[in-house]
Amino acid sequence: MKQLLGITMLLAILYGILVWATPENSLSLTNFNLGKRIGDYGIIGLGAGILIISGGIDLSIGSVVALSATVAAMLLTGGLGYELTPALALPLVLLMGAAIGLINGLLVTKMKLPAFMVTLCGLFIYRGVARTISGNVSRGLQDQFKDLVEMLYTEPVFGVPRILVVFLGLVVLATVFLHLSVYGRYLYAIGSNEKAARYSGIATDRYKVLAYVLCSTLASLYGIMFLMDNNSVRPSSDGSFYELYAIAAAVIGGCSLRGGQGTVLGIVIGTAVLVVLPQLTNMLGVSSELQFIVIGGALLLGTILDELLRPRRVVQRMG
Repeated sequence: MKQLLGITMLLAILYGILVWATPENSLSLTNFNLGKRIGDYGIIGLGAGILIISGGIDLSIGSVVALSATVAAMLLTGGLGYELTPALALPLVLLMGAAIGLINGLLVTKMKLPAFMVTLCGLFIYRGVARTISGNVSRGLQDQFKDLVEMLYTEPVFGVPRILVVFLGLVVLATVFLHLSVYGRYLYAIGSNEKAARYSGIATDRYKVLAYVLCSTLASLYGIMFLMDNNSVRPSSDGSFYELYAIAAAVIGGCSLRGGQGTVLGIVIGTAVLVVLPQLTNMLGVSSELQFIVIGGALLLGTILDELLRPRRVVQRMG
């Protein structure tokens, strides 16, 4: 709770400075693309957060985003030999993301491979698949999909970016799943102490696999939204470092890399901090090269806070 309060205060301070620097229009989330970017990073951050809470990690998120966007573009335009309707193509892309998560989860749980290595290999493999099937060239949508793009992405909802509305809908679902269902409690138990969770009768492997499936499926969903936003995808570079943004949003929001700790609200706030920080540095005239230092510093600070607060919680439990 203290950590959640701390990042909330940090967000308030950062946004207050942003308002002070640009008082004429910074209060609107639609200006400066803040709302859109929160939705962008929030979708993948939510998937990474759920997985981290269960004690897992996924370094292949960015590659899954690129692969999903590439496959979606090629399915819609006939690039894979068949031109499918959006009603068929987009669910297939989501199923592909779920299958990737299933593979990752099974390798981790059944073959007992380190999650770091499994998903690091996936980072290269899925990126390589995207580059291979696309011929390593950009793939885009045709003009006939203009209505689809407007419906799924560009058309705002009551003045709010549609991607932000999608993210907030996912936040509601994730809140119910993590905080109001027994399955969420299982993930927290597994992340806190997997051995104890197994002895208590929880099917730990099943729920760990579920966490990987959710993470990759959300990455595929964002891959589709990325394609709708940019109208094209470059398999060689798009999605690069997105896994780091997703993990950073979760960790800044209070998810411990040791597992068993974190909240959906914290992930939302962590995402907002991750978005506001570079926006603020840009407004204050800080060069774009230094923005990575700012983001890395924020991530390091979140990790340090987790390390400092953890011994205190242990002492309190012992008392």
